[in-house]
Amino acid sequence: MSKQALLFLIAAIAFSTLNAQTGYEINVELKPYKNSQVYLGYYYGEVRAVADSVVLDGNSKGTFKGAEPLPGGIYFIVTPAKQIMLELLIDKDQQFSISADSANLPASVKFSGSEENRLFQEYSFFTGSKGQQISELNHQLATAKTKRDSAEISTRIRRYTGELQQFRDSIMEKYPDSFLSTLFKAMEEPRIPPASKHPGGKYDSNFVYHFYKDHYWDDMAYTDDRMVRTPFFQPRLEKYYRDLVSPSPDSLIKEIDHMLLYSRASKEMYKFLMVHFVQQYINPQYMGQDAVFVHLFEKYINAGKADFFTPQYREFAAKRAYSLMANLIGNPAPQLNMVDSLNKPLPLYDVKAEFTVICFWDPTCSHCKEIVPKVDSIYKAKWKDEGVTVYGVKTDGTKAEWLKFIQDHHLNGWKHVYPAPGKDEAEIAAGRPGYKQLYDVYQTPLLYLLDKDKRIIAKKLSYLQINEVINGKLRSEKKPG
Repeated sequence: MSKQALLFLIAAIAFSTLNAQTGYEINVELKPYKNSQVYLGYYYGEVRAVADSVVLDGNSKGTFKGAEPLPGGIYFIVTPAKQIMLELLIDKDQQFSISADSANLPASVKFSGSEENRLFQEYSFFTGSKGQQISELNHQLATAKTKRDSAEISTRIRRYTGELQQFRDSIMEKYPDSFLSTLFKAMEEPRIPPASKHPGGKYDSNFVYHFYKDHYWDDMAYTDDRMVRTPFFQPRLEKYYRDLVSPSPDSLIKEIDHMLLYSRASKEMYKFLMVHFVQQYINPQYMGQDAVFVHLFEKYINAGKADFFTPQYREFAAKRAYSLMANLIGNPAPQLNMVDSLNKPLPLYDVKAEFTVICFWDPTCSHCKEIVPKVDSIYKAKWKDEGVTVYGVKTDGTKAEWLKFIQDHHLNGWKHVYPAPGKDEAEIAAGRPGYKQLYDVYQTPLLYLLDKDKRIIAKKLSYLQINEVINGKLRSEKKPG
């Protein structure tokens, strides 16, 4: 054979070997399913998605196959009845076989050609057995009749739990570079030092909190894309921000920026975190946290650092951000150039009061018909004497309906206003935001609380919650020094 022919043959073999290793090929034999479709799915945070499907033949066999490798993570096989039959790990090795019988799970599950999944199956079988024993003991503990019985059962539970941990530790020791070991490490909670190691040699709750928080992510790399495709990463992420991070916008922004910065090297992790945080704070659980979304929009989305969002979503996010920028907690409230019932100007900033409650309402809105009289009741019974003025803004309905509701419900003492006819439309036509955008008025009734300088203290709370905020402000003003 000539030297040139030999080089060509070597190159062909190398290409063939390389080509064989690309993509994925997972052969399955899943009894008793025949001539029916099964699915290969994966976790994506709390979502379960389909990666591939195949129709099994008459011998219950089929192959999941693709030209591109599957992203690493925890996957699962779904039966024709749309039930998860078994879980498997996908990492570097993506050519292997699985056999299983739904009548005998998990004992019947066998992996061939995947050491990673053999270990995973061994672990799953062990935890299934120990987990059942622990579950039975927990049931016995709940019905134990004596302290001695409770103590004995608790001891056995601790022993079995310790055996589970020992099993995980043994795998991490023997196979430190395996994906399974990475998963074990990522799921581990920080181990708090004994009280003797705390400052002063005794238990210190403050030390425990800071130690736990500081070590929470020790074994969870922000750069590991595989973590995104597991069922435990998102709950762990949510626990961190729920239990360990102050809910104040400044604290949240600091933590989120840190996490996004270190995840930039991981395309999937960065995308997952960005989408999660945007969805979490675009309509936040707590008042004031919309400042976190505004920050994300300005620093990342609007700066071109989140190009995975569709143009439609970026447009939606932009509109939402611009609606929130003007009414963040602590900012001066936007001016409202309204007119009263006689069409005389009565701008918001002309109202002088220790507190101003802006009530956006509509006389035709059923919820407004219920809530607005209650706002009036608390105003007359309490707020008025505390220096509160209610600035009521009509958002919809005719002027006649508005005036009739005011008269019928004796809404006396309010500063009743509405947009001068055509004014809001003119502002929008000129490219300037109308009052509904400035105050994010997309449902009524909507309440804002302002201080004497017209800075926003609270927003989008119930009238009872607004009352609690006023009480808190008044108490703080009475405190000496």
